[in-house]
This record gives sequence, C-alpha cells and structure tokens, in this order.
Amino acid sequence: MASLKDIGLAAAINILSAFFFFIAFAILRLQPFNDRVYFPKWYLRGLRSSPMRSGAFSKFLNLDFRSYLRFLNWMPAALQMPEPELIDHAGLDSAVYLRIYRIGLKIFAPITCLAFAVMVPVNWTNNTLENSKLSYEDIDKLSISNIPNGSNRFWTHLVMAYAFTFWTCYVLKSEYELIALMRLHFLASEQRRPDQFTVLVRNIPPDPDESVNQLVEHFFLVNHPDHFLTHQVVYNANILSDLVSEKKNLRNWLDFYQRKYCRNQSKRPLMKTGFLGLWGNTVDAIDYYESEVDKLSSKISDERDRITNNPKSIMPAAFVSFKTRWGAAVCSQTQQSRNPTVWLTEWAPEPRDVYWDNLGIPYVSLSIRRLLTAVAFFFLTIFFMIPITFVQSLANIEQIEKAAPFLRPIIEV
Repeated sequence: MASLKDIGLAAAINILSAFFFFIAFAILRLQPFNDRVYFPKWYLRGLRSSPMRSGAFSKFLNLDFRSYLRFLNWMPAALQMPEPELIDHAGLDSAVYLRIYRIGLKIFAPITCLAFAVMVPVNWTNNTLENSKLSYEDIDKLSISNIPNGSNRFWTHLVMAYAFTFWTCYVLKSEYELIALMRLHFLASEQRRPDQFTVLVRNIPPDPDESVNQLVEHFFLVNHPDHFLTHQVVYNANILSDLVSEKKNLRNWLDFYQRKYCRNQSKRPLMKTGFLGLWGNTVDAIDYYESEVDKLSSKISDERDRITNNPKSIMPAAFVSFKTRWGAAVCSQTQQSRNPTVWLTEWAPEPRDVYWDNLGIPYVSLSIRRLLTAVAFFFLTIFFMIPITFVQSLANIEQIEKAAPFLRPIIEV
C-alpha cells in the first residue's frame, strides 16, 4: 500500500490541479467574450446585455480589477438560493446538479465519521502486521489486513458494510423520489411544447397500396383513435440542409461587409474570390455576396420543389402528434406491431436537437452501427487498462525513481 508520503504527494498534485482549473474558470467567466456562454438564460429573457464596450482591448478583457476580488461571491449565493428560485433562474438541471453534491455530503459525511469512530480503532489496535514478516507502512494498520485470521473483529467490517450499503440506498432512494417530484412539478408548470405531445416513428414498413403519408395516418387512426391528432412525414432533405447552411454562412459574410461599409462609406469593401481570400479576382464584397445569396436562394427553391414532388424523397419515418401527453407516452413506450423491427416509436426530441441526417438511416444499418460502437467501446475499455496499469505501477515515489532516475533530485527535495 502507498505510504503517507505518496498519498500526500498525490493529494497535493490533485488539489493544485483542481485549484488551477477553478481559477481559470473564474477568470474566463468574467471576460466579456464569454458572457453569453455563462449567462445564456439571462440573454434569452432580456435581463442582461452584452458587457462589451467600445475599444479594441476592453471588448475581450475585463479591466475592472474589483470584479476579480469578488469572483467567488456567486458560490454562497447559489448554495443559499431556494430551489424554486434556482429552477426559475437557472433551470431544473442546475438544481439537480447542486443536489448531486449534497447527496455526496449526505452519504459520505456520516460514513466517514462512523468509519473513523468504529473501524479505525478496530483495525489499529491489532499487532498482526507487526508480528508478520511482511513489509508495511503505518497507514496499512488502518486497513483490514491488520486483523488476524479468524478474529471476531471481522464482524465489525461485515456489520459496517451492511450499514454503509443501507444508508447509501436510503439516501439515493429519498433523493431520487424528490428529484422525480421536482421534475413532475417543473413539467406541469412550464409552457407546453410540441415535443411533449409528439412521438418519432421509425422504420415504417412499405405498402404497395398506400403512400407513407397515407399509411401513417391510417395506422394511427386505427390503433390510437382517441388520442391521435396529426402527423408529419420526414423528407430526405440533406442536400437542401447543406444549401441552407451555405446560404446562412454567405449571409453572415454579407452582413459583415455591409456593417463594415456603414462604418466607413467612403470606400466600398473589396475581397478576392480565391481560396481563403488570398488570391483571385478582386471584386466588390457586397455585390459578390448578394449575387451568391441570390443564386443559392434559387437553388434552394428548386431543391425544395424537387423534394416535395418526388415520392422517393419521403423516408420511412414520421413525427406523430397526440392530443394528450398520456397518449404520446403510451405510444412511445409500447410496441406497435407484432414485428418488433417495424413501427419503432420513441419520444420526439426538441426541434433544435433533431439531427436530420440520421433520420434516414435504415433500421438494420442503425443496429449494425450500434453494435460496432458497443464492440469498439468494449475493446477501448479493455486496452485502456494497459496504460492505466502502467501508470498505477508508478503510483509510489520509489517506482517513479526507478522508472525516471532523472527526477530523483526533484523528488528528494
């Protein structure tokens, strides 16, 4: 077992690393260019405006040195804030995140006190290691290895194991019940969203007599007549999505040059049409991007017409909406067909969380990808143990000195 010196060295390294990252977080949090990253909800509610002021330097660096002296003030305020106010201020995830730390304190604080009060004296007051021929450190006397074979003191460890397990399960059960109740209150109090009433249906089987649109409507009218509301089939619009993203990028550049021209109207902004603007023909930047945006708008319109008029563009997937949350929950959690590989249902994600490119992946291909991912994760976990074992072998100072003799002067200091 590692000595107290080794444990102290490891603890010092971890504490210094944690302190360094904490200071880096505190400093980056105060910078104007990170303000929207750390306070997004305030911007969405209009409660906060950008702290960027005029001046090239103060836009990116906070020059108010008094704020650096108060950079820890948010911590006691966050811990003392009532949970309903915290949920309204930062969301349910933040409240649950803070409860995780409180759960850790509830579990480990009593366990630590009980272990030091009961188990440490039981282990320490033995002479098993002293009478043995094994090499040991003083800290090893605190472990179960200092208890002789057949001793009644092993009952202490057994009873404490059951006590620790019971206390941990009790705290987890209580906290999970409370968190589930918080989630139900949060969902009941917030505004209704379409994704709360919508189910994503995958792997819709083909039907020679009906289109995918007609098949989905007919299937849910028959199987969920009291709760079915409407549906929307999914189109294979990956090309259209790429065109829209490209247009958005060009539009951003157009806005940039238009603002640049508004600040200085004495000279029209120019650019080169080559790679990264390093070479090529020199053209008027505003005229160039306006023409490119118009060209892409025409392509987008043509691609949209092609998708809507081509039956092959419809994918075997659809978003199905219900009249009640209960109807959507029943549909998303039950098997819809005797064949378990068709009419697959799951809760629909929020529109901003949908990755449209993946909706067109067939069920077989999706299953194979998941299998390959699981196999890769398994081998990654297994082979990752090799470097971990090597690093663990260097966990004490003596092994480090043997592996890296050039570090001996630093370690001895």
